[in-house]
Amino acid sequence: MQQLEALVAEAEVGRQMQICNACRYCEGFCAVFPAMTRRLEFPAFDAHYLANLCHNCGACLHACPYAPPHEFAVNVPQAMARVRRETYTRHAWPAPLGVLVQRNGLAVALVLSVCLAGFLALGAAATGSLWRAVPAGNFYAIFPHGLMVALFGPVFLFALLALGVGVVRFWRSAPPGPVGAPAAAEAVHDALRLRYLDGGHGEGCNEADDRFTRVRRVFHHLTFYGFLLCLAATSVATVYHYALGWVAPYGFSSLPKVLGMTGGAGLVVGTVGLGWLRLRRHPQHVDAASTPMDMAFITLLFLTGATGLALALLRATPAMPLLLCLHLGSVMAFFATMPYGKFAHGVYRAAALLKWAVEKRLPNPVQLGSD
Repeated sequence: MQQLEALVAEAEVGRQMQICNACRYCEGFCAVFPAMTRRLEFPAFDAHYLANLCHNCGACLHACPYAPPHEFAVNVPQAMARVRRETYTRHAWPAPLGVLVQRNGLAVALVLSVCLAGFLALGAAATGSLWRAVPAGNFYAIFPHGLMVALFGPVFLFALLALGVGVVRFWRSAPPGPVGAPAAAEAVHDALRLRYLDGGHGEGCNEADDRFTRVRRVFHHLTFYGFLLCLAATSVATVYHYALGWVAPYGFSSLPKVLGMTGGAGLVVGTVGLGWLRLRRHPQHVDAASTPMDMAFITLLFLTGATGLALALLRATPAMPLLLCLHLGSVMAFFATMPYGKFAHGVYRAAALLKWAVEKRLPNPVQLGSD
């Protein structure tokens, strides 16, 4: 059944791209359409490449003269969204985990985070430290540093390995050619700026209707850079601990705390905004079957940011040990599901942007359209 759904989704992208290739009204909207003009046929690997190059801004749907209710029923954002969902499972490693998260993402995220937080809370209760105030909010008095590394290290490394395997599979399905420095720099620039969330004209995306708005781009940036700031906070704290011998807890004015709290605030605001937009977006823009996976990603990042902020603000109170368990459970659940859910779309999209940056520098093999 899963393979049949994938074949149908890939064939639909191919059908719509054939129509778009004849029309080309949307050629200047985003990278999907100039990449389309370099092809006359659209096998499965090209469908996945173009689907991940699509940023789902919605502009082409509202501009298309063949969009529903026209008999051609061209709906590029929705067709691409369905193929992207298949990308995350086709290239997932191990494959069964990709299917599990795709079909039951929100339930998996909530159950996993609650179970992990409960497991940690039982451990803290066994040592008698679950409901006591810890001097100076010392997390290591609850869970020693070595134990935290032993718990999180394998999960984080496995997530990186699984993501790496998936992206290598995606890249090898249709390698565009050697990657040069200019192409790599362009891809990084486009990914960090979310260039193609501007609707091709700088006015933004279409959300619940045909009005343009930049709000989704703003919430994406808050979420993305909030996550990077939290990662930077952990990295700086690691350098402090191992290289400088400065052991946590750190003060509110310290670099790890400033980075972490700023990033946590970005995660909370960004994920609340993305969740609100996802639930109210025009149904023709999205793949309804992706909702559990999308909301799992948003929920886990929100819990990570919210519990982290609460932990920082209440670290000197008796609630700190329980908040620590909730935070660590959310973070571990996020890392465990990271290669199989919506987080992976950012990695595959970056790979697709790199493919396009390489491809556009090569001669057009069909000698049609503009480069």
